[in-house]
Amino acid sequence: MKSAWLRLLAMLMLGSICAAGAGTRQWAVLGPDGGDVRSLAFDPHDPNRIFLGTSTGVIFVSEDGGHRWARFAKLGSGDDYVLDHIAVDPHNSETIFVSAWSVQDQSAGEIFRSNNGGKDWEPLSAMHGKSVRAMAVSASDPKVIVAGALDGVYRSRDGGNVWEHISDTGIKNIESIAVDPKDASVVYAGTWHLAWKTSDGGAHWQHINKGMIDDSDVFSIIVSSANSSEVFASACSGIYKSTSGGDHFEKIQGIPFSARRTRVLKQDPSNPAVVYAGTTEGLWKSVDEGKTWKHMTTSEVVVNDVLIDPRNSQRVLLATDRSGVLASDDSAATFSASNHGYSHRYVSAILPDSKEPNMLYIGVVNDREFGGVFSTHDGGKSWQQTSSGLDGRDVFTLKQASNGTLVAGTNRGLFALAPGSATWHPINNVVVVKTASHTVKLKSGKTKTVTSSSSTHSTLEGRVSDTDLASSRWFAATSVGLFTSKDQGKIWMGGPIAGQQDFVSVEAQDGLVVVATRSSVLVSQDAGTAWQPAPLASYPINVRSVTVAPDGQIFVATRQGAFHSADSGKSWDHVAAGLPDKDITSVTYDGSHKRLLATSGQTGVVFESSDGGSTWQRGPDSGFPLRRISVMHGHYVAATPFDGVIAQPENEAHSASASGGSN
Repeated sequence: MKSAWLRLLAMLMLGSICAAGAGTRQWAVLGPDGGDVRSLAFDPHDPNRIFLGTSTGVIFVSEDGGHRWARFAKLGSGDDYVLDHIAVDPHNSETIFVSAWSVQDQSAGEIFRSNNGGKDWEPLSAMHGKSVRAMAVSASDPKVIVAGALDGVYRSRDGGNVWEHISDTGIKNIESIAVDPKDASVVYAGTWHLAWKTSDGGAHWQHINKGMIDDSDVFSIIVSSANSSEVFASACSGIYKSTSGGDHFEKIQGIPFSARRTRVLKQDPSNPAVVYAGTTEGLWKSVDEGKTWKHMTTSEVVVNDVLIDPRNSQRVLLATDRSGVLASDDSAATFSASNHGYSHRYVSAILPDSKEPNMLYIGVVNDREFGGVFSTHDGGKSWQQTSSGLDGRDVFTLKQASNGTLVAGTNRGLFALAPGSATWHPINNVVVVKTASHTVKLKSGKTKTVTSSSSTHSTLEGRVSDTDLASSRWFAATSVGLFTSKDQGKIWMGGPIAGQQDFVSVEAQDGLVVVATRSSVLVSQDAGTAWQPAPLASYPINVRSVTVAPDGQIFVATRQGAFHSADSGKSWDHVAAGLPDKDITSVTYDGSHKRLLATSGQTGVVFESSDGGSTWQRGPDSGFPLRRISVMHGHYVAATPFDGVIAQPENEAHSASASGGSN
C-alpha cells in the first residue's frame, strides 16, 4: 500500500505543472475536486480548449472540452485577484486577455495580456490599479477591447496597448459591459445603479433606464447576435428585455423573485432564441427569446458563468460557487460535475487516520452542502464526501479520539463520527451547575450552612475552532467559551474564562493547558482550574494556533510570527532562528520523528526543528501557501487555503522522513 501511495503521487505530479511556477517544482494537488469557479471561456480556434478563472488569481485550462483540468497560470503576486472575464482573440488564439479585481482592495486590479498562448503574462500598465469588473472584446473588430472599472469605462482600439477613458464623470461602478456585435462604437455599460449606452464610442452617453426598477444593479448585458436592437439585461430586480436598443425595457416574467439575482446571461451562438440566465438559485433557460423560462437545475446551484459550445449547443458548462464546473450534454436538461483535476477548496483541517495508514480526512469551509468532511482511502486518487449529518456546516477542526471516533468542530457545534458509522451526530449537551448556600437554624439554636446544587442543560451552538482529545479530559475552544468533557463528549461544562470567550485554539499536555483568542493567550497548570494571562508582546498580536510539545514548551503561531515559551507562558521569545518573522499559520509536533514543523502563508516551505524549536531549517518547498502540515508514508501532505490537499512527490530529495522513519 505504501508503494501504491508513492506511485500515485508520481503520476499526479505529471498533471500539476503551473505556467507561472516554472522555477519551483510544485507538489501534486490531490483534491478533493470542485470548489468555486468564477468564469469560463473557450478558444475560438479550438473550442475544446477552455480556460477557467478563479477568485484567487489562478487560471486552469482544459484541452478536452471541460472533462479534465490542469493548473495553467497564476496572475498577480497575491491570492486576492478575482478573474471574472477571460477573452481569447478570435483572430489569434495566442493573444489572451484576463480582467482582475481585488477582494482585499476594491480600488486595485489589472488587465493581463499574454501574446504567446499563456506562457507569459504582462499587466497592461494603463489599466494598473483599476478594479476591472467587466471586459468585452468586439466581435466585429477584435482590436477593440472595452473594460468596465469602478471609475468608469475604458477602451483600447489597438489590442490593449493604449487605453482611453471614454465614459462621463457620473458613470462609475461598472459591473457589466457589452459591445454591439456589428458595430464596435456601440457600447452598453451596466452599473450598480442602472445602465448606460453610447452609440459613438463614448462621445455621448444616454441613461437607458426606462422600464427598469430605479434601484437595479445591472450584472449582465447581452446584445443579440441576430438583431442588435434586441438587448437583455439582468439586475437584482429581475431580467429585462429591450427591442429598441435599450431605449425602453420590459421586465421578463417567469423567473421567481428569489432567483432574480442573475449574475450572467448567455445566448446560444447557434440559436439566438435560446437564452440562459445564471442566477443565485440555479440556471434558467428560455427557448423563445425570453418569453418563457424553465428552471434547469436545483436552487442550491449558484451560477457565475455559462459557456455554450459553439459547435454543439447541447454541450453547456456552468461555472458555479462550491460545486465547481457542471457539464451538460443534453442542452442543460441534466448536469454532472466535471472537475477532474480542478480543486479550489479551503482546507481548514487535515487528519491522517490513527489506525488506517492510507486513510486521510480533511475539513473544508465555505462549501455548504458541497463541503464538510472528505475522506480518501487511496492516497487522494478518489475522495468521498463524509458529511451526512453535518447539514452544510463549515468544519474548522478534525481530531480523532483514542477509540477511533472522529470529532469535528463546526461553525455550529461539535459532531462525532463513530468507527463504522456513516452519519455524524451532535455532541453538544452542555450542563451548567449552579450552587447555592443558605443558613439553617437547628433545634439546638445553632446555625448550619447548607449547600445545594442544581443543573440546567443547554446546547452548544457556537463556532468550535479547535479541540484537544489527547487525554481523559477533552477540551473545546469555541466562540462562547472553553468547554471540557470528562466522558468523551457526552456532557460538556464550561464557558468564558478570565473575561474571555471567543477562543480559537486549545492544546493540553498533562496538567498544562494553553488556550488562545485571536489576541491573547491564557495558561493553566492545573488542568483548567485556574488560569493566568500570558501576554506575548507589547504590541497587538493575531493568533492562529497554539501548540504544547511533550516537554511542556509552548509555541504560538501568529500573523506576527512564532512565539515560544519554556516556562509555562511566564516569558516569551519571538522565534527568529530560521523561521519567517510573520504569517506563521501553524506549528505542530510530529511525534513520529520527534520534531517540530511550521508552515507559513507567505511561502510554501516546510520548516523543521529537531532541537525543540531552538533552531529551524528550511525543508522542501511545496510551491503553495500552507495552512497545516502532516506526514504519511514518509512524505508530507498539506492543507492549503485555496488548492485543496497537496502531497510531496516521491522523488523529492528532501522527504518528510529525512530525520526519522515514516509514520
